[in-house]
Amino acid sequence: MDEKIISLDEARRVRARLRAEGRQLVFTNGCFDLLHVGHVRYLQQARALGDALLVAINSDRAVRALKGPERPLMREEERAEMLAALSAVDFVTIFDDVSPRQLIAELLPDVLVKGGDYKLDEIHGREEVEAAGGRVFALPFVSGYSTSALIERLRRLRD
Repeated sequence: MDEKIISLDEARRVRARLRAEGRQLVFTNGCFDLLHVGHVRYLQQARALGDALLVAINSDRAVRALKGPERPLMREEERAEMLAALSAVDFVTIFDDVSPRQLIAELLPDVLVKGGDYKLDEIHGREEVEAAGGRVFALPFVSGYSTSALIERLRRLRD
């Protein structure tokens, strides 16, 4: 499992190797703060779109910038390990930016995927991927599952 968690440099090498082999890289990103069934279904659908799935997760610092000072609930190493344990996930890397645009522009995956809570024109890196001949998908949102809803439910149970 640990071999699935790779540095950004290793992600670049994986991308080059897959391209040389004629295999398609699927890329997605997010915080993945509390893993839930919506994430699992989404990642399985994403993986089905290519030959290998790379999940880039925001660093703890970037999650705080995106979600506020109480997040993340789980450290980046823990989030990476949980994702790497999923059979649908081939590789996990951690990036320190709020937006994945620079990483996406560098890797130019064959397929860029986000959840259905994003519109296509809101997906960071879409222009770069499409300009390079790649495909971009907003997969259907799995209704009823979100990290924020789980946190709120836990807060209500506590009170």
